[in-house]
Amino acid sequence: MQCERLIKMIKSWYLHVREETMAPARMVSFIEEHAESCDICRLDPDLKEEISKITELILPESKIPKAVRQKSIEEDEAASEKEVTPEDEEEVTEDTVDDDAEEEEELDLDDDLAPKA
Repeated sequence: MQCERLIKMIKSWYLHVREETMAPARMVSFIEEHAESCDICRLDPDLKEEISKITELILPESKIPKAVRQKSIEEDEAASEKEVTPEDEEEVTEDTVDDDAEEEEELDLDDDLAPKA
């Protein structure tokens, strides 16, 4: 965050949120309003991401917009899919190979028993 004014306002607003004299959603809207109107904030490339992080920290889960929550869930799922550990992978043993062969034989027998048209 490059805007010193926004940093000071966020600190002040957060104190009000902790004292329960300001709603967290109102704080987020004040931050977004300032970011849209401030020349320094409009040029800050990381500000949207930082506002998103602040929103996640101060808003209760039920008050975060559904689209934002869904995006967060999808990102978490994508990250967990990429993190495959050796423990997660099925260990191939002689038993599993034998089981696979038995299943194939059973399928072949079922095909042989099926009526032919």
